[in-house]
Amino acid sequence: MTLQFSVLASGSTGNAIYVESGEHSFLVDAGLSGKQMEGLFQKIGRDMRDLSGILVTHEHSDHIKGLGVAARKYKLPIYANEKTWKAMEHCIGEIPTEQKFVFRMETVKSFGSLDIESFGVSHDAAEPMFYVFHSGGKKLVLITDTGYVSDRMKGTIANADAYVFESNHDVQMLRMGRYPWNVKRRILSDVGHVSNEDAAIAMSEVAGDNTKRIYLAHLSLDNNMKDLARMSVAQTLETRGIRIGEQFDLYDTDPRIPTVLTAV
Repeated sequence: MTLQFSVLASGSTGNAIYVESGEHSFLVDAGLSGKQMEGLFQKIGRDMRDLSGILVTHEHSDHIKGLGVAARKYKLPIYANEKTWKAMEHCIGEIPTEQKFVFRMETVKSFGSLDIESFGVSHDAAEPMFYVFHSGGKKLVLITDTGYVSDRMKGTIANADAYVFESNHDVQMLRMGRYPWNVKRRILSDVGHVSNEDAAIAMSEVAGDNTKRIYLAHLSLDNNMKDLARMSVAQTLETRGIRIGEQFDLYDTDPRIPTVLTAV
């Protein structure tokens, strides 16, 4: 079965990623309004009515803003771990019991030919986790909203065919920017967000012979730019012996424009 995906939206204003394989398709996070998400689905030629469910990474509003509305409107199952359920229930409204499913961290759920593996990340949420999709011998990794990439994470995400990888901020832009110091300290901490340079170092350690595409995700609107992120990541990779375009290619994501629906 072909494994395909589109980063519908990525950034501090809202996050949503679409993944499909065979008869099954999932939305990872629903951090935009229902109307916005419907418009994004139209742009990639898909319909929210056909989703198999919604996978939640954590309870921050830019990941669950439209979750309750979408789940109720389309009667979609929601998958999240127990601590995330407890943290977000008051934010998403009443969800029918038959649509609520627990997806524990460090486990695998199978849907036909599609296996979805959950793994923990380091972020200031109740129990944040992201996902690895396996289908037809292909591997897609989604990893954003983490302050660092641990050896345990690296073992789980190594040698994927494609990555959606956090490249949140330029450290100098963040340090010199308008955010109050407590916010800067949070972003720079081990439970904040990965910088361009740290993302590139982690990429160099997990990319393997199978890796062909890396999408730079969750860029800060205030403390990063697409060109800067791409340049910083490329330069850091080059110092570690990896030239973009030879082993793999880098791609942008956007807060409003979905990436082309692409086979892994």
